[in-house]
Amino acid sequence: MILAIDVGNTNIVLGCIDNGKIGSIVRIHTDTRETEAEYAIKLKAIFYAYGMDATAFDGVILSSVVPPVTEALIRAVKTLTGLDCMVVGPGMKTGMNIRVDDPGTVAGDLITGGVAAMQFYGKPVIVLDLGTATTATVVDAGGNFRGGAILPGIKLSYSALAAGTSLLPDISITPPKKYVATNTVDCMRSGAVFGTAAMLDGMIERMEEELGEPCKVVATGGLAGSITPYCRREIICDDDLLLKGLWYLYEKNK
Repeated sequence: MILAIDVGNTNIVLGCIDNGKIGSIVRIHTDTRETEAEYAIKLKAIFYAYGMDATAFDGVILSSVVPPVTEALIRAVKTLTGLDCMVVGPGMKTGMNIRVDDPGTVAGDLITGGVAAMQFYGKPVIVLDLGTATTATVVDAGGNFRGGAILPGIKLSYSALAAGTSLLPDISITPPKKYVATNTVDCMRSGAVFGTAAMLDGMIERMEEELGEPCKVVATGGLAGSITPYCRREIICDDDLLLKGLWYLYEKNK
């Protein structure tokens, strides 16, 4: 059994994976101010609460987009499990060629998502990740990571909109009953949900046109389930895509 850790800007996701089967999944808030000791205390409490033996893991793999948290977690994991973390990054065997200007700058979550989508859903494939940022990345028919697009995440965008205006409130990301909404909150929700869905449809269409071939589309991230049902394109929603990718990368590199 391995411990897979995906460190995002908002949440850290921990998953126990045994022979490819994902067991317990725990989410905790990402905090760049916490120290190695504080993360160790949190992890120890999680292991205890979920009946996990910290010394029973065969390995640990970590993907992170938050460098200050990465080092603290690596040391905390070492303290509790005695294991060194395998970290997704340059030099790791992925089975996917990184065809961008500077491969060393591609974030670990994009690599992990691309590998998982390619291995579990086929190629060519477009991967959508709707979290703190919204990303769309492309793996072509030859297994090449071709790059993609990064946009502000929905919650981040609408929090900024509320903060930067006098009359617009914070909203929940839920769909209104109509596209043409008739009050301020529903107008904002229409833009957030239906507008984002339309944007994703448009990005998918343009990416396929540039690539010259149709693609499967796989979505993950905290808001994927709230947005993709309103897309007109067929999109596979997989909340565990990154954990699947971490398991695959661990097996390929152990």
